[in-house]
Amino acid sequence: MNNIASILILIFLAVTFIQSGYDKIFYWKDNVSWLKEHFAKTQLKNQVPLALFNILVLELISGILCIVGSIQLFLNSGREFGFYGAIFSCITLIMLLFGQRLAKDYDGARTIAIYFIPAVVAVYWLN
Repeated sequence: MNNIASILILIFLAVTFIQSGYDKIFYWKDNVSWLKEHFAKTQLKNQVPLALFNILVLELISGILCIVGSIQLFLNSGREFGFYGAIFSCITLIMLLFGQRLAKDYDGARTIAIYFIPAVVAVYWLN
């Protein structure tokens, strides 16, 4: 039963991060433009493209590890890739939370906290 729930959470995280990464890759200029405005009054105002690239890399790593982890868990109950996918998901979400708090976007920060809960549950179950 725990494997099924863990697989579902890993798929949830994979969809979340792969879709977000896709959006960043194919709409890079739009994202940079919006984020420059979003972070205009913060210490990140001159670092937006670099910060966005770092988040993109983390999202892709998180998403890929979660996909591989869900397959591994389904095929042979292996937990390594899923565990690291969940860990990377938590790290990515913490970085996103930091950015939202820095920009004083408290609604955005609240939304990230909602994603963080299943990511932490996955870390716990897959440990």
